[in-house]
Amino acid sequence: MIKTDILIIGAGPTGLFTVFEAGLLKLKTHLIDALPQPGGQCSEIYPKKPIYDIPAFPEILAGDLVTNLMEQIKPFEPGFTLGERAETLDKLEDGSFVVTTNKGTKHHAPVVVIAGGLGSFEPRKPPIENITDFEDKGVAYMIKDPEVYRNKKVVIAGGGDSALDWAIFLADVASEVSLVHRRNEFRGALDSVEKAAELAKAGKIKLFTEAEVKKLYGDEHLEAVVVKHNDASKGETYVEVDSFIPLFGLSPKLGPIGDWGLEIERNAIKVNNAKDYQTNIPGVFAIGDVNTYEGKLKLILSGFHEAAVMCQFAYQLINPGKRYVMKYTTVGGVEGFDGSKKEAKKEVVQSIS
Repeated sequence: MIKTDILIIGAGPTGLFTVFEAGLLKLKTHLIDALPQPGGQCSEIYPKKPIYDIPAFPEILAGDLVTNLMEQIKPFEPGFTLGERAETLDKLEDGSFVVTTNKGTKHHAPVVVIAGGLGSFEPRKPPIENITDFEDKGVAYMIKDPEVYRNKKVVIAGGGDSALDWAIFLADVASEVSLVHRRNEFRGALDSVEKAAELAKAGKIKLFTEAEVKKLYGDEHLEAVVVKHNDASKGETYVEVDSFIPLFGLSPKLGPIGDWGLEIERNAIKVNNAKDYQTNIPGVFAIGDVNTYEGKLKLILSGFHEAAVMCQFAYQLINPGKRYVMKYTTVGGVEGFDGSKKEAKKEVVQSIS
């Protein structure tokens, strides 16, 4: 039986940052994740994808963000159960919990935090008749290493942030990039939309709006796609390609967590965001993309905020009646469980007479 103060289900960015916030409160943490390494989707799906909305980082690769978070939490020595899925949740008479994985590993904690991102997921595939014939033969639903596409002809389909960001990024990697979107308006960040428009104007990417990829051609490997325009007068455009990457997001599934008696709304866990991000089960919290409430923003930075607030309330549950005075890290530094301490930098002002 693995025992800890806070058991975190999900080792993505939000789960990892929870370790840091809990560590400042001298709370031990342990993380469970079905993936074989920490980082969640940032490590498994798009480690080379640039992220633009992390404070103090104008741009940071998803994989580098995970590396930095792992370095940040090192002083607090979290435990990890990786490559195993949280399967069952049992509440004991004293109000604590036992979470058992699909491999039988048991974890005991007074507080459980679900930070599982989108849960388990699979890519949304476009309805193209023979698309499965070209999977791993020119068709991919995610980009792990952009170098695979160096000097290649690439067609990306989609109208969200991922499609825009990758089209922009690959413009300097691939020999030819085409971006296809079924509407004229994009759903991504305005800055990304403007960058894509500028690249299209400069001839660095080909932009097909109000159009969809409808046919794929090739023998042993994908050789071409057919783009069908909504305007019948424009007909169809034949585009030679090496790779077709439809980025229509992921279809999330909560998996076994959905059977724990939690209040679920649209495949997300409802929480009390007015106070502590606790679920309908006292002692079980949900933070990050896996939760929902009015005004929810599915951003990594939102998950970071929720982790900080949640840990304050978790401390009270674990230490009832014990008062905690929050200290800024700029004043108190960061002390790990091994006794090591990163001192806050103190500015010395010397008077000159």
